Amino acid sequence: MSITLVTGASSGIGLAVARLAATRGDHVVLVARGRESLDAAARECARLGAASTMVLPLDVGDDDAVRDCIGAVLDRHGRLDTVINCAGVVAMGRTESLPPEIFDGVLRTNLLGSVNVARHVVPVLRRQGSGTLVLVGSALGHITAPSMSPYVISKWGVRALAHQLRLENRDRPDVAIVYVAPAGVDTPIYQHAASVIGHEGRPPPPVSSPQRAARQILRRVDRGRGRPQLSMAAEVIRLGHAVPLLHDRVVAPILGFLITDLTRPVNPHPGNVLTATKGENAMRGDRENAALGIVRNLAVRITRRGQGVPPRPVTPSRRGHLHE
Repeated sequence: MSITLVTGASSGIGLAVARLAATRGDHVVLVARGRESLDAAARECARLGAASTMVLPLDVGDDDAVRDCIGAVLDRHGRLDTVINCAGVVAMGRTESLPPEIFDGVLRTNLLGSVNVARHVVPVLRRQGSGTLVLVGSALGHITAPSMSPYVISKWGVRALAHQLRLENRDRPDVAIVYVAPAGVDTPIYQHAASVIGHEGRPPPPVSSPQRAARQILRRVDRGRGRPQLSMAAEVIRLGHAVPLLHDRVVAPILGFLITDLTRPVNPHPGNVLTATKGENAMRGDRENAALGIVRNLAVRITRRGQGVPPRPVTPSRRGHLHE
């Protein structure tokens, strides 16, 4: 039975991966910041057939906490077969519009968190002579997108990290570094995102389910390899980025429209970037009907233009708090 550790296991893709690993009879280690959501996820994993569950609430951006986490897993199980780093947060806003602590918080979780996990997991896999580390990036780690500056930067960094780790571990053929890049997935990450753009974001179409992403990820774990992109749409968008003029003038503006939800206005807020969401998280974000979302966005935009409503200006305060 495999020892499978999942970060970001209380929500979205991470929760879907943990549940699927449980159905395979794995020993499942669940890592995220919020204890309540992790406990709920652990109960579900036990019900689905996990050989055992272990809950470790921590922030992957805290290197000491990650070190202690890996030590605790080794103390209990003696080895570590698979680590899937799904932890991630989003902030919606231009580079200069996001408060520094929000911008840095996204980088801390997404990029530095991935580095921390790799720093403490890779030596274990090398000593064992086998095992798999999965770094979950994003299709946005291959392109650029309006109003998602810190997320895009962090995911480009995760992709670079995966390449670097593969290079450094070529002498261990049974140690697999797997990088995957989901595109639009129906998870709560956009509802939980920090935002200074006046409304929530949404996953770009075509939108997949977190369960499908989990199946694709674990198939790559079984094979030790696989193409990074989890959808053909992401492949097309990635190739479009190779033509800068086409991407910047056509693809990026369209993408900016697709990743916003004009029907859900919100005041500027930090989301879950700095602290975990209270209460139980969810696997899905109720955003799977992309076509309907596009139609609603168009309706809102047409109505605003007809009424002459200007966009809501949003700036960070001097101390970095979000306000209009």
